[in-house]
Amino acid sequence: MMNSVQTILSNLHRLSNLSRLWTLTRLLAIVTLIHAPLSSAQNPADAQASMDYYLPDGVSYNPAIPTPEQVLGTVPGEWHVRHDQLVNYMHAVAEASDRISIERFGRSYENRALLMLTITSPENHGRIEQIRQQHLALSDPSGSEDVAVADMPVVLYQGYSVHGNEPSGANAALLYVYHLAAAQGPEIEDALANAVILVDPSFNPDGLDRFAQWANSRRAMTLSSDPNNMEQNEPWPGGRTNHYWFDLNRDWLPLRHPESRARLENFYRWRPNVLTDHHEMGSDNTFFFQPGIPSRTHPMTPQRNQDLTESIAQFHAQALDADQRLYYARESFDDFYYGKGSTYPDINGAVGILFEQASSRGHARDTAHGVLRFPFTIQNQFLSSLSTLEGALSLRTELLDYQREFYREALDMADAADTKGYVFGDADDSGSAYRMAEVLRQHQIAVHVLAEDLNVGEQTFYSGQAYVVPGSQGQHRLIESIFERRTEFPDTLFYDVSTWTFPYAFNTPFAELGSRVFNSDLLGDLVEINDFPAGEFVGGNNAYAYLFEWDEFYAPRALYRLLDAGIRVKVATEPFTAATPAGERQFDYGTIMVAVGPQDVQADEIRTLMRQASEEEAMTVYAMETGLSVGGIDLGSPGFSNLRRPSIALLAGEGTRSSEVGEAWHTFDQKFAMPITLLTQEQMKQADLNHYNVLIMASGSYSSVQADRVKQWVEAGGTLIVYKSALSWAARNELANITLIDNSGQESDTTLSYADMERNRGEQLIGGSIFNTTLDLTHPLGYGYNTSLLRVFRDSTLFMERAENPYATPLQYTDMPLASGYVSQENIDTMAGTAAIVVTALGSGRVIAMTDNPNFRAFWFGTTRLFMNAVFFGHTISSGASN
Repeated sequence: MMNSVQTILSNLHRLSNLSRLWTLTRLLAIVTLIHAPLSSAQNPADAQASMDYYLPDGVSYNPAIPTPEQVLGTVPGEWHVRHDQLVNYMHAVAEASDRISIERFGRSYENRALLMLTITSPENHGRIEQIRQQHLALSDPSGSEDVAVADMPVVLYQGYSVHGNEPSGANAALLYVYHLAAAQGPEIEDALANAVILVDPSFNPDGLDRFAQWANSRRAMTLSSDPNNMEQNEPWPGGRTNHYWFDLNRDWLPLRHPESRARLENFYRWRPNVLTDHHEMGSDNTFFFQPGIPSRTHPMTPQRNQDLTESIAQFHAQALDADQRLYYARESFDDFYYGKGSTYPDINGAVGILFEQASSRGHARDTAHGVLRFPFTIQNQFLSSLSTLEGALSLRTELLDYQREFYREALDMADAADTKGYVFGDADDSGSAYRMAEVLRQHQIAVHVLAEDLNVGEQTFYSGQAYVVPGSQGQHRLIESIFERRTEFPDTLFYDVSTWTFPYAFNTPFAELGSRVFNSDLLGDLVEINDFPAGEFVGGNNAYAYLFEWDEFYAPRALYRLLDAGIRVKVATEPFTAATPAGERQFDYGTIMVAVGPQDVQADEIRTLMRQASEEEAMTVYAMETGLSVGGIDLGSPGFSNLRRPSIALLAGEGTRSSEVGEAWHTFDQKFAMPITLLTQEQMKQADLNHYNVLIMASGSYSSVQADRVKQWVEAGGTLIVYKSALSWAARNELANITLIDNSGQESDTTLSYADMERNRGEQLIGGSIFNTTLDLTHPLGYGYNTSLLRVFRDSTLFMERAENPYATPLQYTDMPLASGYVSQENIDTMAGTAAIVVTALGSGRVIAMTDNPNFRAFWFGTTRLFMNAVFFGHTISSGASN
């Protein structure tokens, strides 16, 4: 140890002032704390030092600024901070410091505050709006040339713990904010004069609280570092995710959650130069910071972004070298998917930086590098927060110049591009198209209502029912990444998904507009957020029956309200032509019909619900005056099937994949306002399954589920929906008559290099790509779709043979399945022509087996309709069309 100390001392002259001050106070702490074994007699308070353990030596602190210890009663790291404690401290320090302003910019699902602290010098606070407007001008190519950056502050957005059970970041935020508020001397005053620091102390308040409660309530007074200890092994669903068990670090592009939407709005209020994203990883690792793997950077990201990331990385390395802390920077993680917090800034003229700290899980844990203590993990995050600030200050003018050039180059790229814009929209499903337009607007992309009818190839887009995105705007790079269909990549390994083509996700027609087609006459009004399109109620108050088509995305919400009100509803299993008050109209498979006569509900209540549907769900509702059709089935025909109110149980808890369960829960709760029961496998053993008519099983291990009970329930008329790995359980227990394809095989019949093993195996994974399927539009699962080509999202190598019954495979992969993203040729060959959905009949019930997750990240609207069709119409599927 003395040799290590001498080595550090001999290299002090090579360090920056900040790193030198930090180093001097760390030496004793390293010797006495980090490498000291835990003894059975140690108290948690003795397992860490005081505030002096964290704070750099040689810095004086303003005593008028409260420390975390003074407000919370404990030093950070002794306990896991709860979100309410974090909020209390941030308000306390903001009230005491003229360097900090604080605001609540949103709330989580569980109503916890999302906070933003703006930290800079008092002088800068006096002109903060002027500074913000000047900074935003750098992103406007029309006037950025006149902006002088020499004296402008650099803007940092430093955010912590998007995964709630990676808490070292949020706990480090306590220390970082205190240091910025209370540190005294020329160095901190110069830093605050030249920087505006936006601190987001908890990206995921709900997950952070869930984990803190677990770890704190199982912390012993005599710490155990045994990885098998309960404290280090949180139960399902864990604290990683938000309220609905979503990974918020994948939501920067889809924007499905209030935390993400509010955060992005805050991001664009400033358009920071640097954004940091502090995470944790496996306990036997060390510490990671970007740039990551260079070959796995998205092609839309400029090289200068990576160069600046590399330059800032030198400051992290310098600070960590001073303490002889292990780290790495060019492995494991990539910068490809723009939906992550550390990558989204890269497509917005900023530098995103990911930090990954080995996790102590609880308060202490045995690892490959000895006992890893929670205070040490916090210390690394604090240290990297300081080194980020130091690096950004050193590169201040370069970062500001880069931001200006990024947006100027974007316009040059747009001018040189063959595609001058995009049009998208669906006259039959305005809800999905609007949701896509809304997300684009949240990304500060200009989207216009189509001003005149437009024919592109064989597609027609109608005025007022489609949208146009001009390519020539500052967000050009982001637009290209959103619309691109990429199948060739410089690197074939991905940390996350390899594609995210928005029109495919929303299942909305789209087309590229070249210079011969695109012109300013196409551009109508700019789309406004929260301006959801209204539907139409056609007809008078004395209806014989009501009709609405199933094309609109939010039709299930209206249908459930009707059924929940006790109204009898039918669905058309055949097309027909009827004389509506607006003239003759052809109605397709899946049209919903409510006859006014045979009801136990008063006609005026039915009419009220139908008008509500037209107003809120963007649907056209027809008040029919007769039951006699012009052609096809009449409204009293047996070609209309009776529908039942879905009573849904979704298997959840231990043994299930929380993300997929959460996605299904979110679909029902947030999209369609439908109540469901979350049923654990243990509860299911005692539950009366007759309370439910729909049972859903996402990926999971269902060894404790009583298959015989489920089989009896299905035979009595239940609809069982299984997807992804739940297929194996259903097949093994003879609930689903399906044949899964084993694609494992042998990697090669020749000897391969050991060094190539990880890559060779990784290339056979499907991390997330988009595929072409063909859908039977006459099948109940195809109701509401208007084209047989449907793009699905797949992130597994689970394949299923087509059913023996030729009518029992309503959805299958095409012979050329790849639409966008990476997939190996071996997987393409296996996938081609296989089943995506197979229906099995058991007695009076149906089992619907899906190879893919229809609710992927609450973003894949296109297949959500399949899911809802299975819920509402599964029981209407003919046994003759089932395996």
